[in-house]
Amino acid sequence: MIPITDISQLDLTKSYTYADYLTWQLDEFVELVRGKIRRMSPAPRVAHQRISSRFVGRLYAYLLAHSCEVFHAPFDVRLTRATLNGESTITTVVQPDVCVVCDPTKLDEFGCLGAPDWIIEILSPKTAAYDTHEKLELYEENGVREYWIVLPGEKSVVVYTLEDSRYQLQDTYYTPGAIPSRTLPSFRIEWEEVFEGV
Repeated sequence: MIPITDISQLDLTKSYTYADYLTWQLDEFVELVRGKIRRMSPAPRVAHQRISSRFVGRLYAYLLAHSCEVFHAPFDVRLTRATLNGESTITTVVQPDVCVVCDPTKLDEFGCLGAPDWIIEILSPKTAAYDTHEKLELYEENGVREYWIVLPGEKSVVVYTLEDSRYQLQDTYYTPGAIPSRTLPSFRIEWEEVFEGV
């Protein structure tokens, strides 16, 4: 069997599973969404990296005293609501910019199996529609309890929380002040800290 080392060797119209994904030896990162390959954007811009680092740094320091853990891309999150009958049943593997996992049984050597409690995606021009529509629906469907969408250009954070299996818009933060998390009720991050120098 010829190893898959370049995305051009794959049929982008075909559906794949996590078992297929594990065999690929690609230099670029891809996501698998409901069996379909999604190419990741090129390396993030400086503003994206600054914002991501601020979230990860603050969350890491905060979570030292808690049972949850924070992870950042590249980090495989395998989403499935079906009974786990083996890797071949998983058809969605995403790499959120930042995620918080509070159930240690979901973590293994490959990443997270199941929905993280909280996901933060930082938009870039090429991912805006994907993150605000397709990923929002995907995270809602798979039970991600809290989803933040960060818009660097607009300097805003849109917060959704899961209520009765549907996302409800909690708030949009676009001015100085604290941004709270429902997943971690005592955690706050300041809007100024997120967007300073962006």
